[in-house]
Amino acid sequence: MSAPPAESHAPRRAAPRGVPVVVPIRSLGPEHRGRIAAHLLRLEPGDRYLRFGYAASDEQVLRYVQQLDFVRDEVFGIYNRRLELIAVAHLAYGDEAEHRSCAEFGVSVLAQARGRRFGARLFERAVMHARNRDVRMVFIHALSENTAMLRIARNAGAVVRRDGSESEAYLEIPPAGLHSRMAQKVVHGLAEMDYQLKRQARQFRAFLAGMQAARSGGPPAA
Repeated sequence: MSAPPAESHAPRRAAPRGVPVVVPIRSLGPEHRGRIAAHLLRLEPGDRYLRFGYAASDEQVLRYVQQLDFVRDEVFGIYNRRLELIAVAHLAYGDEAEHRSCAEFGVSVLAQARGRRFGARLFERAVMHARNRDVRMVFIHALSENTAMLRIARNAGAVVRRDGSESEAYLEIPPAGLHSRMAQKVVHGLAEMDYQLKRQARQFRAFLAGMQAARSGGPPAA
């Protein structure tokens, strides 16, 4: 992958023991197609192969993004401080009436963002959303070599069945309740606040770079 790392390599402080780490996960819509495409095109060839189950070309990736149905399905993302998507999940619902209680989950995480459990957090968010839409079963269809994806499923309590080079996992989820609906509103609000803070910080950094360039007589830093 030729693109530079999205995050700096400064050491990250670990959260105090016993304090859960909140990962802001934002719902994405049609206006984010460009960012979703940029994210998927930045995946390394092996990661792109595992995400789609085949060696998807750039054209096939762009076609997938254009065909995303944001009315029927749900797409979630995690941003870095530069407002680049470093992880994206797609929760697809069935079209037919007999499949309305089922959904399929897919996720991708950039190489430099690994090791932070972003995939697992996105799965947790997707399950919460599916539960509140009266979905009773979430499926994951993946290549058997996609051990990271299957590990997420197993850790969530899903049943994994292997059939040669492919595996399928399914997780039965309980009916929605007041707690799950309130939890979804809370995490949605936190994600929106996090995004706005990052957007303001990015705009302020650009403003400072412009001021510095004006003083020095050179172009603003990229």
